[in-house]
Amino acid sequence: MSDIARTTASEQLRKRIRDDLSFAHRAGPGSAANPWLTTTQRFIFKIEGVPIGTFTEVSGLNVEIAVERISEGGQNQLVHQRPGRMTWPNIVLKRGVVNDDNLFNWFTQSSGERFSGNGNVVAMFTGVIELVTDRGDPLRAWSIDRAFPVKWTGPSFAVTSSDIPTEELEIAHHGFRSTTSGAR
Repeated sequence: MSDIARTTASEQLRKRIRDDLSFAHRAGPGSAANPWLTTTQRFIFKIEGVPIGTFTEVSGLNVEIAVERISEGGQNQLVHQRPGRMTWPNIVLKRGVVNDDNLFNWFTQSSGERFSGNGNVVAMFTGVIELVTDRGDPLRAWSIDRAFPVKWTGPSFAVTSSDIPTEELEIAHHGFRSTTSGAR
């Protein structure tokens, strides 16, 4: 492919993406033409199919593959690169404080008296983080393998602060899969 043809194809792709984004913006949040863009998307976290909470913020849905570099003797032009281990950081779920102890109760099963009562065995669960629209329709989901809580953070209080009290739950896991089935 010539440089001119490559530039033309690249320009056409950029224009198509700009047009799509422009249309999505004109259509507005939650419209039939643009169901994926909403003003109040929420995340529901489920353990073994049971909803444990609704969240406004989720971070840590990342995966990284380490690269192993191999220097070959006599080969000075390059270093061979091969895929290595995958690493999955902890996932952090954040929300405003609610009148519900589900998060803290699940956390205490992995520590303290409840942990020793289980014979010092951490129970690992299958979890799902589901993105739902403002209408409650599922948009996308991430299935979390062998998840267990490792940190719970409660609200910070200050009479001079106007911040909404929040709580966070951090979970360790052994990987996730993204699914769009049932999503629009």
